[in-house]
Amino acid sequence: MTTAVADVWSHRNALRLLVRRDLAVKYQASVLGYFWSLIEPLAIGAIYWFVFGVLYGTGKRDGVAPDIAGSYPLYLISGIFAWQWINSAVGEATTALTGQARLITTMKVPREVFPFGRVVGRFAEYLAGVPVLIVVAIWFGQLSFGWHLLALPLAVLLTFTLLIGVALLLSSLNVLLRDIDRFMRLVLRAMFYATPIIYPLSLVQHSGMPGWLRIAYECNPLVGILQLFRAVWYPGQFPSTGVLLSSLVGSLVVLLAGFWVFRRLEPAVLKEL
Repeated sequence: MTTAVADVWSHRNALRLLVRRDLAVKYQASVLGYFWSLIEPLAIGAIYWFVFGVLYGTGKRDGVAPDIAGSYPLYLISGIFAWQWINSAVGEATTALTGQARLITTMKVPREVFPFGRVVGRFAEYLAGVPVLIVVAIWFGQLSFGWHLLALPLAVLLTFTLLIGVALLLSSLNVLLRDIDRFMRLVLRAMFYATPIIYPLSLVQHSGMPGWLRIAYECNPLVGILQLFRAVWYPGQFPSTGVLLSSLVGSLVVLLAGFWVFRRLEPAVLKEL
């Protein structure tokens, strides 16, 4: 893994060019261009706010912290912006090799660069949304300065660790098993609701679900990662030690598995491409 990371770093200029190309191609025929990376999550957030905030009153239920109840739109879009990065990166990284077969077989760069590029490109879109989150946080009076701001770089680091592992794993498997792409669409849909994005984690912790199921839920690495993204605006949402360790260990395991599978399957992948 160390060798692979060193190879990618030595070809960071190629990685930068790939990211710029992907972003340019994605928005070249669009009138609004990069603004779509902001409009889409804001529109999704507005829809979920109306359904779960207005109709079902999620932010006003028992067990929901008062600061969340008073700024539920911020709570929603802070999770949705993070989820958009995760969802888009996994979806696009799955086809990172099959969709660029000719480029992969002609460019003399580490093949890891291609799934890496999809993760980095979607991170650039997330960064574009951070100023919007700051403005909304100021509007709701949730912007404060303190140790909790360190939750953002920690969340970004863990997300990169998890996504790179997932990208390497799925991109290589999808070349040999084309059903992976369709299967991951279902998995991502399920993970959206199995992660505290549109509802606070406290609702799960105070629910009547069996203890073993709640423990399994909290072992999901995305739970701790989303809580870290939320802790930037809600210091009380900083994940517990157990949840944070689950995210850290889970992300590292996925990263190691991704590198191992990618290297083991690389000869077969190149032959198939």
